[in-house]
Amino acid sequence: MTPTEPRIAAVIYRGDDDVDSLLADFAAERVRAGDRLGGLVQRNVKDATGRRIDMQVIDLMTGAAIGISQTLGGGAGSCKLDAAGLADSAQAVTRAIAGEVALVVINKFSKQEATGQGLRAEFAETIMAGLPLLTAVPEKCAEAWRAFVGDASTELPCNRAALDAWWRDAAAAGAHSDAATG
Repeated sequence: MTPTEPRIAAVIYRGDDDVDSLLADFAAERVRAGDRLGGLVQRNVKDATGRRIDMQVIDLMTGAAIGISQTLGGGAGSCKLDAAGLADSAQAVTRAIAGEVALVVINKFSKQEATGQGLRAEFAETIMAGLPLLTAVPEKCAEAWRAFVGDASTELPCNRAALDAWWRDAAAAGAHSDAATG
């Protein structure tokens, strides 16, 4: 990885992978280590039986929980994402970009983003700002992700060792880039 190479990574995951916990745990550890992170990680709220009943994203700059799902009932066929929650999520990413954080995390590039909706504009803004970006992409959306970023992204397996290794390289490349421009 060269200092001018975009530092973008996508964790490609399957339906049975716990990518939300992987990203949240990674982000929490990086914050504890003193890295300035911004963006969003997802937290799933479950009932007593373990069934997911709500989705939230956590703003990494403020710690605020943002509800992103609406309760539609078991037979609903429409999208469960809440428009107001998505707007608040977009603002959290925009704040991270403006704050020039060390890493922007956007919890997922999924169906909404693959079709040009969701947080797709915020993904583009992050990339255009030249900030390191970490996201998760379900296997079924991997082709749409590749079409969106071209060859500018590193694809990672859904495991912590791969994520930690990518960040060591990305952070080192950023330090070299900062030293060269400073």
